[in-house]
Amino acid sequence: MADSNAPADPYTTSFTTDVAAVAGTDVRLTETYFYPEGGGQPADRGTVGGVAVDHVSEDVDGVVHVLAEEPEFAAGDRVQGEVDPAFRQYCMRAHTASHVLYGAGRRLLEDLGYGGFDISARKVRVDFETSTDIDDDVVAELERLTNRAVWDSHDVTWTEIPADEARDRDDVAFNTKTEEGVMADADTVRIVTVEGWDVAACGGTHVANTEEIGPVSVISRSNPGEGLTRVEFAVGPSAVERQADVRRAALDAAATLGVPEDELGEAAERLQQQTDDLESELADLKSEVLGSRVASLPAVERDGETWLVGTVDGFDANEVGDAAKAVAGDAGDVVVATGGDGSTFVVAAAQGADANAGDVVDDVTGEFGGGGGGGPPFAQGGGIDADPEAVADYVREE
Repeated sequence: MADSNAPADPYTTSFTTDVAAVAGTDVRLTETYFYPEGGGQPADRGTVGGVAVDHVSEDVDGVVHVLAEEPEFAAGDRVQGEVDPAFRQYCMRAHTASHVLYGAGRRLLEDLGYGGFDISARKVRVDFETSTDIDDDVVAELERLTNRAVWDSHDVTWTEIPADEARDRDDVAFNTKTEEGVMADADTVRIVTVEGWDVAACGGTHVANTEEIGPVSVISRSNPGEGLTRVEFAVGPSAVERQADVRRAALDAAATLGVPEDELGEAAERLQQQTDDLESELADLKSEVLGSRVASLPAVERDGETWLVGTVDGFDANEVGDAAKAVAGDAGDVVVATGGDGSTFVVAAAQGADANAGDVVDDVTGEFGGGGGGGPPFAQGGGIDADPEAVADYVREE
């Protein structure tokens, strides 16, 4: 929804006109069909008098064509303007598609506002202002409604109306970052109408009927700012390629899972549930194995209490600590376990014993370095500069 002035006829890509002024590579024409960059739509490409156009912009004096090199023609000369028809057509289709997508948003989203728009070579983005959570189901429905509107062949028209009238109309969508700013000083506003679907203030180039847009494929969604949801989509050849890629991926997944393509969602849910169940079962088995290892640590008698002291490989400090707390009081009064790959840890648990787990960890870290803490029933330390077996031997001896 650009705010620059579009050419009188967006389908005109070849024209003859007089040169109004030349300043270096900057050229002004008495009449032009080049679209100047603005409002999210890129400038047209092409040539003026046989010289490539690098950029087209607009200022208070009109449209400026920035050429790739200084031209040989001068003010007053007659020149041929050639707009790149393929790029013009792409921009017309992409820009109109953004209006159709916004029209789909009108039918799905609450508190809808228009936050921004941009066309690039491979994709188009529209920023929706809405309180609706645009989740996967909403994205799919936006795409479906947009393509249905393309198929239904809505006529697209544009006309100038008084700015006051545009402001008073509730059905007109405005890009608050561009159109409303332009309207503050404008007497008239260009309104683009997708018949029966969407109405917006816009100065960009558009096709005359939605059927010219071709397929639209939503690529992604994101949140560029508070209250905004950015939807990016492809139009034309890019959309066709994406849809083919998605179809191939869906067919491959369906073949791998052994289900029809339309049952992929259910199959994925079943597979996820099976994965969750297996992970839970694996966690239980690991906990059982760890508990058995900790309960089987070598026992030493000290002051009438049974201490289980040794090393445990393949588990982290938190896992070993939980196992030590579970075993203390049953297999032994005090459990001290060490382990770690490259960074030794120690855990100590005491249940119904005179020994203080915190004192044990303080003693170890005082001897070998590192840090930690805890209380009488449980303590844990890490960053110990010693082999786990050396720490275990120290606890047994001391």
